[in-house]
Parts: sequence; C-alpha cells; structure tokens
Amino acid sequence: MNNAQETNQETNHDLNNKQSVTMLKPCRHGDMLFLQRDQYVGRSLELYGEFSELEGDLFGQLLRPGHVVVEVGANIGAHTVHLAKLVGASGTVYAFEPQRVIFQILCANIALNALFNVHTYHAGLGREKGTLNVPPLDYAGVGNFGGLALSEAAVGEAVSVWRLDDFKFTSLQVLKIDVEGMEADVLAGARNTITRYRPIMYVENDRQEKSAALIQLIEELGYSMYWHTPDMYNQNNYAGNRENIFPGIISINLLCIPKELSLTMQGFRQITGPDDWWQNAR
Repeated sequence: MNNAQETNQETNHDLNNKQSVTMLKPCRHGDMLFLQRDQYVGRSLELYGEFSELEGDLFGQLLRPGHVVVEVGANIGAHTVHLAKLVGASGTVYAFEPQRVIFQILCANIALNALFNVHTYHAGLGREKGTLNVPPLDYAGVGNFGGLALSEAAVGEAVSVWRLDDFKFTSLQVLKIDVEGMEADVLAGARNTITRYRPIMYVENDRQEKSAALIQLIEELGYSMYWHTPDMYNQNNYAGNRENIFPGIISINLLCIPKELSLTMQGFRQITGPDDWWQNAR
C-alpha cells in the first residue's frame, strides 16, 4: 500500500511538472497555449498577452476578409490566430511549421480558437523537395524556440521540406516568411506562385551576411522593399504592463510591394540596394 501511494505521488509529481511546461492564457487575439520558458514568444504572451503586436498592426493594414495568406514559420501561432481572424471565414491561412512540438502547440491554438479557415502543415518550405533535421531541444527548458535555424542542423528529427510552387492556390494576397536565414530558399521555391499572384510579402531579414543576396532576389522578382523594424515591446499591450523586459529588441523585416502597384509607403524607408542595412531605417 505504501509503495502504491509513493508511486502515485511520483506520478502526480511528474504530471504536475509536465503541466507546468505550458500555460494557457486569454490574450489579445484569443486563448493561447505556449511554452512557459520560451524566452520571447512565451514570455511575451505571459507578460503582455500578445507577441510582437506592432507587426500585427501592419497585418491589419494589409489584410481584408476573404484574403489568402501563407505563413512560413508559423511557430505556435501567435500571429496565425490574428491573421486568421483578419481574413475571416471567407479567407484562408496556410501555416507551415517544421518543429514537431511547436507544430502541435500551433494546432492546439488553432483548435482552441475554432479557426476552421486555417490549414496547418508540419513541414518546412525550401527551393526543392527534401528533408531537413530539427535538432533535439529541451522544450521544457529555457530557450528561444522561435529562433531555430534548421539549415545548420547536421543531426536531429527529420522533417519534410516542400516547395510552395507545389501547392495549388486560387489566389494569394500576403506571403509571410520567418525561417531564420532560409528566406531566400523559400522564395526560390515559390517563384511561380509569386509571379502568378504577386502577393505583398513580409520577409524576415535579420542576418546581415545573407541580406544582400535576399534583397537582390526580391528585386529580381519585381518588388520594391521597405524596412520594417518594430519594437518587440508594445507600450499599449493587451495586459497593460508598463515594464519593458525587451529593451532595444526589434524585429527586422522587409515589407515587399509589387512594383506594378505603384504604392508609396508612408513612414517606411525604401531599400536602396543590396548593400542597404536596417540601422539607417529607424
């Protein structure tokens, strides 16, 4: 009897430890499940009830009900939930996430918010079909689980890589790419889709050693580019939290507009060429 009680106590202790790994919380765009020890996405959702909401403000200007969005590198869905609500039931979001554990949380957040207009894919996107390795990570520990670079992993859990051009879309208004240095690969595998539908693109570009090649590729695709470098902290955050635990931390992205649209983006600095860099944008 004592042994059974001790076993039950150990089991309950293990369950409690597992439960403490994740947190479920009402946030700006809906209920969100997240990893408590994620240094950026999870921490931001816990303290502020939102993640990088100043990026979200831009999405609100770009999207309308009925639009189609492809999000490459959706992570746990901190932006996916918002995107899906912006395009509404008549629109569609296609969300790709290669980390299996993160993908599972993404699916949980889509289900929690009853977002039936979202299609989720446990896969990466690249210039050609194949596989990449997701390195072994301790998702119960402290980490930046939104900053994983798969291209550098020699070993790990294999995940499929597809080309965006292999998908058959009927329209596409916005293409959002956040894949930790593999952005050019995603674009190379999406040339036909981009040429056909001419979406506005929002592309992370925070690695200076890869920036020139990425800018040149987007220029070749017929786009004008603007720096968008919002602070991670939003002083008007959902939780009303005035403490900024992310001082000086920004997102570094390219807002890419098809040249034929002839739009002038007020408040954004246009990129002058491949050697342009973000420090001059703020």
